Amino acid sequence: MRFKLPFPSSTLGSLIVNLSIAIGLLAFLSLFYFYIYLPNTTNHGETITVPNLEGMDVDKIEGFLSGHDLRFEISDSSYSEDFPPLTVLQQFPKSGSKVKENRKIYITLNRVTPPTVPMPDLVDRSRINAEVVLKSNELRRGHIILEPSPFLNLVKEMRYMGKPIEEGTRVPKGAVIDLVVGDGNGRSDFRIGNLIGDSYETALFKLQGWNLHLGSVEIPAGVDTTGTSPVVYKQYPEINEQVRVGDPVDLWLAPPGYVEPDDAEDEESESDEL
Repeated sequence: MRFKLPFPSSTLGSLIVNLSIAIGLLAFLSLFYFYIYLPNTTNHGETITVPNLEGMDVDKIEGFLSGHDLRFEISDSSYSEDFPPLTVLQQFPKSGSKVKENRKIYITLNRVTPPTVPMPDLVDRSRINAEVVLKSNELRRGHIILEPSPFLNLVKEMRYMGKPIEEGTRVPKGAVIDLVVGDGNGRSDFRIGNLIGDSYETALFKLQGWNLHLGSVEIPAGVDTTGTSPVVYKQYPEINEQVRVGDPVDLWLAPPGYVEPDDAEDEESESDEL
């Protein structure tokens, strides 16, 4: 027995009925795919809260994240003294974020060994200034070791791990540097340093650091310093002579390259004149 359409196939009504059936079937399949099949296969609308991985050892991360239906990838490394080596410093997405199942979490690990920095020169600096320089170089100040010296809190030596360390030696970031400083109660007499060849301003700076003060300043008779930058060509007390804290120091200034005539030359020139 054959099924007959209500209208002959050749009529317009039959065409409309067949087209309506096809559209209805297509609409049903679309609704079924997008609202029933697809959500069930892709967990549409279901999210996972990203856990906090900060400080976690890298060996434990894979097992921990698999229990949360997540994965991970190491994207970078950095260094922090606040965390053990090979632990998580940062993560993306951050903890508390909502993500899809099987999402990959990118992590930054703490390095096994810290990067190094050159040791700055702290000798002959004040203790306060030395501490500022250490901090700016990502180093830490350790013990303050007092030694006899007339110069209170003036750095005499730098030490790392109990041993003297020289400027420029590379040390790990965060290294602890001990400072040997003067106690201000040492002997008050010492040997004066060299000021010859220094400008007037440099000589004043050195005298201040040595706890000495400026005495008289003289310029040779007949020497014109106009348009020049005078330097020290003689000092008193002389280099390496014993001085006491607070002593005055006399300076003689002249243009660079000036040579003081000696007494013999003076006497010879006077006899020639006679």
